[in-house]
Amino acid sequence: MDTLSPSAPRSTDTQTPNSAMPSPAVDWPYQTEAEAACAQACQAIAPAWPLDRAIAVNPHWSRIGMPVRQVAARMAVLGGVQVFPTRPNQLQAWEEGRITAADLDYALTQVPGAAAKLSAAQCVGALHTDQPVAQLPLLIEVLDNDPKRHTRLSWRQAITHQVSQTCAAYFDEHQADWQPERAQGLYAFWRYTLQHDHGIGMLMGLPHLGKALQALPRTRQDAERWVLQRLGLPQAVWADYLEAVLLTVNGWASWCAYLGWQARLEGRSDTHLRELLAIRLAWGAILLECKGGTANSHAFAALQGEWSHAPALLAHAQEALLVDEVWQRALEAGYQRTLAHKLVLGASESAAPQAVEVQAAFCIDVRSEPLRRALESVWPAIQTIGFAGFFGLAAAYTPLATHARRPQLPGLLAPGIEVQDRMVAPSNSQGATDDAMQSAAHEARLDRFGWSDQWQAASRWPGAAFSFVEAAGFSYLGKLGQWLKPTQAARARDDLDGLPVRYRPLCRPQVTGLELDAKVTLAARVLHAMGLDRQLAPLVLLVGHGSQTTNNAHAAALDCGACCGQTGEVNARSLALLLNETAVRHGLLAHGITIPEDTVFVAALHNTTTDEIEGFDLDLLPSAARTRWDRLQSVFAHACDQVRRERAPTLGLDPSATHTALLSQLRLRANDGAQTRPEWGLAGNAAFLIAPRARSRGVRLEGRSFLHDYEASQDADGSVLELLMTAPMLVTHWINWQYHASTCEPLHLGSGNKVLHNVVGGHLGVFEGNGGDLRIGLSQQSLHDGKRWMHEPLRLTVVIDAPQQAIETVIQKHAVVQQLLDNGWLYLWRFDAKGLQQYERGSWNEVQLQAQQGH
Repeated sequence: MDTLSPSAPRSTDTQTPNSAMPSPAVDWPYQTEAEAACAQACQAIAPAWPLDRAIAVNPHWSRIGMPVRQVAARMAVLGGVQVFPTRPNQLQAWEEGRITAADLDYALTQVPGAAAKLSAAQCVGALHTDQPVAQLPLLIEVLDNDPKRHTRLSWRQAITHQVSQTCAAYFDEHQADWQPERAQGLYAFWRYTLQHDHGIGMLMGLPHLGKALQALPRTRQDAERWVLQRLGLPQAVWADYLEAVLLTVNGWASWCAYLGWQARLEGRSDTHLRELLAIRLAWGAILLECKGGTANSHAFAALQGEWSHAPALLAHAQEALLVDEVWQRALEAGYQRTLAHKLVLGASESAAPQAVEVQAAFCIDVRSEPLRRALESVWPAIQTIGFAGFFGLAAAYTPLATHARRPQLPGLLAPGIEVQDRMVAPSNSQGATDDAMQSAAHEARLDRFGWSDQWQAASRWPGAAFSFVEAAGFSYLGKLGQWLKPTQAARARDDLDGLPVRYRPLCRPQVTGLELDAKVTLAARVLHAMGLDRQLAPLVLLVGHGSQTTNNAHAAALDCGACCGQTGEVNARSLALLLNETAVRHGLLAHGITIPEDTVFVAALHNTTTDEIEGFDLDLLPSAARTRWDRLQSVFAHACDQVRRERAPTLGLDPSATHTALLSQLRLRANDGAQTRPEWGLAGNAAFLIAPRARSRGVRLEGRSFLHDYEASQDADGSVLELLMTAPMLVTHWINWQYHASTCEPLHLGSGNKVLHNVVGGHLGVFEGNGGDLRIGLSQQSLHDGKRWMHEPLRLTVVIDAPQQAIETVIQKHAVVQQLLDNGWLYLWRFDAKGLQQYERGSWNEVQLQAQQGH
């Protein structure tokens, strides 16, 4: 809330700060308002997925109902969080000519109200000053007024550390051998833990803290009620204050929000975020008990005085950040002008492809763009297609002999299809399972898992840890040697761990539990969405992607973000096997889809670290299809080498090195446990093109654009466009804003220095060092090469080739799309007969292509 009501209720007991804790039985007249304020504060926190299912998330996702500048003001005032690019970075872009005078002048006309209040000279002058935005204090800060406070941890730091350590113990289900009692919930666990913590008082300079713990609220409801009754803040700022409290533990709040997100997908509710909020509020009760007397009265008065000005501070912050919004727009203008030139000129100059012999469907990931362009330049007979990397399969995957059911789809969705490993011999082209082999492989893997568990357990007990390496002897040297001297080994197939070598080539992920009609319906929907329901080539490749890294806690973040942090292998393989089934093809005839008899689908994977292409289930291919695949290898070799040379300078490698030398260096980087920058992931992402490939074929988009093929002429009812604007567009927006936020605010919204990371709970997230808040977002090494930022924080520019009315219909139908556009979270362009138009609050204006000017 941004306004204070003069009639807002205030506490009736603020003059008696040491009064007893309120009883849940007390009939408090503002219980409904308090409940709404707590819920509103919790709803402001975006989820953060675990490390093994990493999904890029816009950390401001729950705030997109407000304009970006309003969110920037709130984040600065409530949490000291930076949303727009920093002024020093913008100054550097200005001085280096990355932002031109034309860009700045254009931005002043584009940001509402800017031209009337700011001149270009004032904007430039502001870059030499700090952002004049004050952060509102919390109770723990106004209480922390000891003259010796600079000789110890601040109470904010100490409390964040204590709460974080408690959460790490409570939520850990995979790392520690001894598990906590969780039956009573997070708040009860924290309360019990704190009562037995004899060190936190010393860290806070409160040696008698233990005596104050009698003031601990017994339940989370008591804690919530306590703060809102006792602090005496106007009701209009309750939600703001509570949101500011959560921002002090934003990492763990984001984890709890993830648990809530998953619960809602499954039709459940989850209270962890509310309990975390109550924990932070209860700390206030403890500290008031420690201080006592007039100190508490002074603290209440100071807090009330500061927060009574909250609306004015928020309004002032929005006004002060106007210039930062102008610079954000100026930074984007230069890139957008270049993008517009390329798309307009590229569309008119690109040559039509010759007869298509191979079709290759790639993920829309920006790392696919250079490879698609290279393949088309090396062999024009290949048609590349962009499609969401989970290939339309809303699947959960269960590896052989495990109970690990793993989602393989965007986090916005819940799995609706099951994929499981099946043993299929090469002689069975229809993918029927060999039951005897299935049982034998299952038992063999379980046996190896059992031995592995014993091996790992031998090193975990304190008495055994010191002797483990000595007992293991030479068998442990191999693991150490891989660290000391990295090899050029191929990408590890983690899903095959523990499976004997003889079974690995026969273990294939397949869609299970569906009757034939359901399989046919699924195949028809996917083929139509991909534009592969007509004019199929003899060989159709489904190319997922995955990264190859060693000793990288955030490895999943480099895999396919559309597949819940997994590679695209499982989806591509299971779909290819499904589409090659004879019965499914016969069934598709009833849907008006004819797959030629000689057309074969092949699953492949693009290794984005080394830029190699790996094929799967090749032993099941008919001889003609295998011959075509073999002929493709020389095309892959030339195209992949071209992409490696494009990437080499950004990795500090020599682009003129021989093919073998350059590939060897990339493989060594992939297997080097000390390598913090094996690849740049999606750094640089800035645009999303939803259009026929003809709009971008031959255009060098520098690996900064997501590409999704779309033919409006084949989408009469607009259903495919609606799907693209409400699923892939949201996913790319999340990716874009995770990179944006991690670059602009690395302290609060990035995960810090990768070298200092310690994994929490096996997969929950990381600490930077041994404590502090759970870190979310991207590490410093994923964004900065040690000298400069490798990612420019630009809002995503979405470019669609579709009729104006069709686009507007989707916008009007989906509030979330309208919020993203009207509140400035992304840009929307469309192709028209004259060039490009930009959507601006219900109207379309021509995209300006004027030449840049220096300064």
